[in-house]
Amino acid sequence: VFRASRPRRRGLSMIELLVALVISGTLLAASVQALNATFRSYQVTTEQASQHMVSRLVMSRLAGVIRTGAEFGPYPVNPVIQPVIETDRLEFVAQLDPDTQRRQIWRIQREAVVDDRGPYILTANVDTFEGATLVNSTSRPLLWNVRDLKFTLEYEPGRRLRRATIDLTVAKDEQQKGDSLGALIDIPITRFVTSVSPRRID
Repeated sequence: VFRASRPRRRGLSMIELLVALVISGTLLAASVQALNATFRSYQVTTEQASQHMVSRLVMSRLAGVIRTGAEFGPYPVNPVIQPVIETDRLEFVAQLDPDTQRRQIWRIQREAVVDDRGPYILTANVDTFEGATLVNSTSRPLLWNVRDLKFTLEYEPGRRLRRATIDLTVAKDEQQKGDSLGALIDIPITRFVTSVSPRRID
């Protein structure tokens, strides 16, 4: 009885197997690198959005306390000739209780820092007085990575503040600038400008 011979199935040779492994390894390494770049890009974008949101909240908070504040400083040397002053700090009375003579004096200013989260930091120094007695004093950071801060104060005759303009420039946290992705991404600098007038209490 004649039986047809079946064709012999040829397997992969060692060279073909090695080539397949090299191709698979290259594709896997490229996929891991792309996934890592995606995660890093997501982290950078998230931190940018967080920094932007915090900066907007700080600006909103400053506008709120200025709107309800009183007795602002610094004051121009001669408000009649030059009623506008530009400064990197702002002082005012944030709360005033005529019955208990309790008040808070705020000092918003920029301060130099020595680490990478600079060159300036925006701080709020709050002194609480009861009459002429200092009962509490606190200092808290409001915002890091401040590049510039300028208050433009416009006064009316009689030491009344007409308008305060806040000009704040901040940058994203630069802690990632040393990695491979951070070196390819420009550190964005954002500028916030707002003007606010104190409420008139006559």
